[in-house]
Amino acid sequence: MKLWSGRFSKNTDVAVDDFNSSIRFDARMYAEDITGSIAHAKMLGRQSIIPKKDAELICETLLEILNDIENNKTEFHVDAEDIHMNIEAILISRIGDVGKRLHTGRSRNDQVCLDLRMYLKKEITGIKGLLRNLMQVLIDISKTNTETIMPGYTHLQRAQPITFAHHMMAYFQMFRRDIERLDECYKRTNVMPLGSGALAGTTYPLDRRFVADELGFASITQNSLDGVSDRDFVIELAFDLSMVMMHLSRFCEELILWSSHEFRFVEMDDAYSTGSSIMPQKKNPDIAELVRGKCGRVYGGLNALLTVMKALPLAYNKDMQEDKEAIFDAVDTVNMCLPVFTQMIKTMKINAGEMYAAAQVGFTNATDIADYLVKKGLPFRDAHEVIGKMVLHCINNDKSIESLSMDEFNTFSSLIEDDVYDAINLKTCVKQRKVPGGPAPESVADMITEGKRVLED
Repeated sequence: MKLWSGRFSKNTDVAVDDFNSSIRFDARMYAEDITGSIAHAKMLGRQSIIPKKDAELICETLLEILNDIENNKTEFHVDAEDIHMNIEAILISRIGDVGKRLHTGRSRNDQVCLDLRMYLKKEITGIKGLLRNLMQVLIDISKTNTETIMPGYTHLQRAQPITFAHHMMAYFQMFRRDIERLDECYKRTNVMPLGSGALAGTTYPLDRRFVADELGFASITQNSLDGVSDRDFVIELAFDLSMVMMHLSRFCEELILWSSHEFRFVEMDDAYSTGSSIMPQKKNPDIAELVRGKCGRVYGGLNALLTVMKALPLAYNKDMQEDKEAIFDAVDTVNMCLPVFTQMIKTMKINAGEMYAAAQVGFTNATDIADYLVKKGLPFRDAHEVIGKMVLHCINNDKSIESLSMDEFNTFSSLIEDDVYDAINLKTCVKQRKVPGGPAPESVADMITEGKRVLED
């Protein structure tokens, strides 16, 4: 018999039971449901809303149920609909009428919100830890590559020389912002909704702040309608996870390009590569491609959540049951991608020679010779035009800028002297970019030091 069956004269259809049930995906919140129920029962006893001995028996039995679930001694049932009513049904089956007192002053509406907030708080903390692990690997890679010169790109065209460390620390900043966003999301998730009831609170003298303290919440919700109908924190987390996946996807796109024969900047370890079923020579970056592909999956969860919530009136509606599969899948996907991605880049081989060779072609030092002329007194726009003509000359004659003779240089500007060769050397080009945030080794060293501080904090 369903715990809400009093109003009804017939049983629900078997197909409806399956359609209506959420136990197949919300069972993962069993620990949160039991922990929340224990805090609620304690409060009911303290407030003399139910006898203290009943509250104690409820708490003891709930702990036994938790132990049984974790030892695979408990079976959940579809006709009990969800994890909340499954656990309550098990409780009642063990202690009878005393178990029926647990739901006093509580609705499934605020209970669901409580469990989901507790569960996502835990997941946010775990994902932040995975991001910190990745950021530490980026620091480790950067420390040994502050002078590994490579071409920087715009429009996928070689643009200016940078270092591999500089490139890695750019991703460090992306993941740092991801953690900052998750911190903010955690604050808005860390609000206790229990006591909101179905939508209008309750007539019982609940001590909501006691429950919040018991469960480690920073505050309580301020409006019972909002308390049961708010899913902003779920959507916000889905967005934050979409950002994490977008950053991973961008990174993967570059790794896929860099591991191709056309670039050969990196080589994935065999443990993080796959082969072809027909072409024996192939070594495919399938892991990076899968992470890139799973980004779209998390985007889908975000769009689903936004669409579910876009026209719902206050307060609770059954549509909101759709929030869990979307956010659970997003959480699971990020939890799966981050560790394998971290190990993949930790074990990849960096081909510094190929990177340097690539930086030597494509006129990546063109801006530097323009700056050289500016320092000699030529206005930048004039210098830009001079070097543009110089690059065109080099293209037409299959030359690089540094291979030009002094006589050739002087046909473009009499300001150019012998010191130009040092000025346009790739190492000089990089080392002179000492502006904070730039690719010079000393600037990147500062980024690494700051990165270490961030991780320590």
